[in-house]
Amino acid sequence: MEEKPEEVDPVLLAPLQKTTWRFYVVIAVLAAVAGLGAYAYVQQLDRGLSVTGLGDRVSWGVYISNFVFFIGISHAGTLISAILRVGNAEWRRPITRMAESITVMAIIVGALFPLIDLGRPERFMNVFAFGRIQSAILWDFLSIATYLAGSFLYLYLPMIPDLALIRGKVPTGRLRSLVYRVLTRPWTGSVLQKRSLEKSIGIMAIIIIPVAVSVHTVVSWIFSMTLRVGWRTALFGPYFVAGAIFSGIATIIIAMAIFRRAYHLEKYITVEHFRKLAALLIVLNLVMIYFTISEYLTAAYGAESADVVWLQVLSQGPYAGLFWFLVVGGLVTPLFLLVLRRTIPTIVVAAVLINVAMWVERFLIVVPTMMTPQTEFTWHLYSPTWIEWTITVGAVAGFALMYALFSKMFPIISIWEVTEKPEKAAPQPAPEGVTT
Repeated sequence: MEEKPEEVDPVLLAPLQKTTWRFYVVIAVLAAVAGLGAYAYVQQLDRGLSVTGLGDRVSWGVYISNFVFFIGISHAGTLISAILRVGNAEWRRPITRMAESITVMAIIVGALFPLIDLGRPERFMNVFAFGRIQSAILWDFLSIATYLAGSFLYLYLPMIPDLALIRGKVPTGRLRSLVYRVLTRPWTGSVLQKRSLEKSIGIMAIIIIPVAVSVHTVVSWIFSMTLRVGWRTALFGPYFVAGAIFSGIATIIIAMAIFRRAYHLEKYITVEHFRKLAALLIVLNLVMIYFTISEYLTAAYGAESADVVWLQVLSQGPYAGLFWFLVVGGLVTPLFLLVLRRTIPTIVVAAVLINVAMWVERFLIVVPTMMTPQTEFTWHLYSPTWIEWTITVGAVAGFALMYALFSKMFPIISIWEVTEKPEKAAPQPAPEGVTT
């Protein structure tokens, strides 16, 4: 039995129907910046890694920092959306698709950086052809591939009713009509299909949570299972997962603010959504402060010579400015902003500070450890070149470009989830002889 389609708020369909000149300007700028990043990579591919600041001492730098950062923010959808869905948090409905799409885009961009860092991408298959099952890097590639496939499915399933709904309501070109028909071919909107779909989404929400946790845990093992100062710690697993959720929530908040203003979604994305996510940020901020104190206090208290040198590089050396920005600007300041004044502008500023600080944290995990001598060798200071910075900025622009195009191709708010009424249990008749 097919139900009569409900009327859809024009605000939800407007992004798919109307495209202003400002949108084309944004797309053109993002495409140009992403193109510069691609040009820089072609230069690196042609001339080799000698055009970067990497060498035999510091072989991991900005590229691996970017990899960890993007895989981290990908937890926005899989963990936040899935946990809220499993917990039946009704306020999550307008923001789930924003979060789930961030996951897919971030994984795609993040997964490219190990290949960029490889220098010789044609040798990538050697990881599988000659890889050792004991290698954390091999497990990292396998877990990311599984994570990407699961995230695609988790993003696609809730979109089926929306695509079927707007197929006859939004005038589209041939390409978009074909995409909608292919993606919704078996969907009729029957009660049985809806129940099956909701059950499938619930199952995927449960499955994707441990997959997401395992991915960033495996990423942390690449470092913590390597015998280098500052890395050899069992703390990295939960530390990386907490940092991923922390930066993922901050990314959702930034995306919410942009789409709320650009697409006039104030009716659906309210101040309360920002405040609830801000409350989650406060909790995770305290967790990150705890982990940060635990990591550096443990190293300082042990006072081993290698640890002392490493801590001096961080707190007093060439990266001291970044370290103190992480502590003061990325942990302490956002906490005060979120606690003292939870307005939308303040929350967004805190989210931006957190995201910048989380990238800095990844950089400080990777670079100072690699430049700290493990034997009697001279120091080597790592300075990223314009190639590395251009590829990094291009990757950020590419991420934003995919996200913007997605919002024009598909509803950025899950229409069926925000329009349906939560089902209430039918009242049960009182037992015989009992009055109510």
